[in-house]
Amino acid sequence: MATFDVIVLGGGPAGYVAAIRSAQLGLSTAVVEKEKLGGVCVNIGCIPTKALLHSARVANLVAHEAKALGVEVGGVKTDYGVAMKRSRQVSEQNARGVEFLMKKNKITVIKGLGTILAGKKVKVGAETYTATKAVVIATGSRVKGIPQIGLEINKTTVISSDEALFLDKAPASIAIVGAGAVGSEFADVFSAFGSKVTLIEALPRIVPLEDRECSEALTKAFKKRGIAVWAGAKVLKATVGAAEVRLELEVGGKTETVTAEKVLMAAGRAVNTENMGFKEAGIELTDRGFVKVNPATLETTAKGVYCIGDVAGPPMLAHKGSREGVFVAELIAGKQPHPIKYDNVPSVTYCHPEVASIGLTEDQCKERKLEYQVGRFPFSANGRARASNETDGFVKIIRDTKYGEILGAHIVAGHASEMIHELAVARENEYTVEEVDLAIHAHPTLSEAIAEACLDSMGRVIHT
Repeated sequence: MATFDVIVLGGGPAGYVAAIRSAQLGLSTAVVEKEKLGGVCVNIGCIPTKALLHSARVANLVAHEAKALGVEVGGVKTDYGVAMKRSRQVSEQNARGVEFLMKKNKITVIKGLGTILAGKKVKVGAETYTATKAVVIATGSRVKGIPQIGLEINKTTVISSDEALFLDKAPASIAIVGAGAVGSEFADVFSAFGSKVTLIEALPRIVPLEDRECSEALTKAFKKRGIAVWAGAKVLKATVGAAEVRLELEVGGKTETVTAEKVLMAAGRAVNTENMGFKEAGIELTDRGFVKVNPATLETTAKGVYCIGDVAGPPMLAHKGSREGVFVAELIAGKQPHPIKYDNVPSVTYCHPEVASIGLTEDQCKERKLEYQVGRFPFSANGRARASNETDGFVKIIRDTKYGEILGAHIVAGHASEMIHELAVARENEYTVEEVDLAIHAHPTLSEAIAEACLDSMGRVIHT
């Protein structure tokens, strides 16, 4: 079949979700994917890293906390290779799940690299396919190095998260350049498996997009576990050898040197827009290299061609891309989808403790000169956290002074990624802090800390 209603370029979380929703709405749909279905997230991103982080958590729990919980074990031995193989099994299971969903929804999968031609046509190899309604670009992003200072990814001593997910053993030492979500998560993993970890961030603090207090809490937790944290550190020079890498850093006006067996590049991603015929098809890019889209419809500068996911611009998160996939599919089918609230996309760093947030940080509230009140509640005062021996962290709620609107919410905790969604639902439905508190929270639960933080923002906290 050479003609479809919808052709999607890319089978990652944005693309395959767009395809499924299109098929559900009765549109004949094809997905063009040159590698495995599921994209970076399923195969070399979100899913396998979370499997490794779970292994890291178990290693830390057994090695450092079990005895205090009444469980004594012999010497703890970790094996990164075994954990890696398990993470690959988890990833492959998820990838097979996406394949099953394609078959279940009668979606045609075309293997190969797609090139867009004018007139909503897509060329894959020697074949040309036509979309009667729309083409959807969901080509995603990839890791990048810093070649200007010698830190080009060579896949041996200078690696990306891609290579890190296939190592047979943890390196004796590793320097991680970039302390956003990816860098912080791998710092957690390799530290748990015995590597000497140095985490390097050019901006003044790690997880720099998060609230300042969250950055400070995570820094404290990492240093307590022996992870060296260098924030406000600019990499000046890299000397890449066959067995190690030497980095020269500028920190606070001084020069420091870090030597490690491996360097992991986690300093950003580049979008996949090259060699796919975008320019020839009339698809323009922004100054930052993303595909230019109409923010109300996600249509590109080429009529009938839409763009979703990382390649459409930040936030570069799988769940944001998936929601855009649903939105575009419904728009193409003639529905009136609910507009996407980009200021209500949750962000999570899955290290331990986890960092999760939604909405504005306190610094952003100050920059916008908003009138606000802050409520905090520490997990050290939460009964369930004490019982679980997970008392690090807090919930922080920022509310509008006049109306009680939740401007931002920030959680540092062992299960922050699961807790943040109560606040995502609250913000999506414009609940006030009073309304969140009115929902009775089961006791004892970690989520009680959310209600307490809401109360604290009104000066009515109970348990501190």
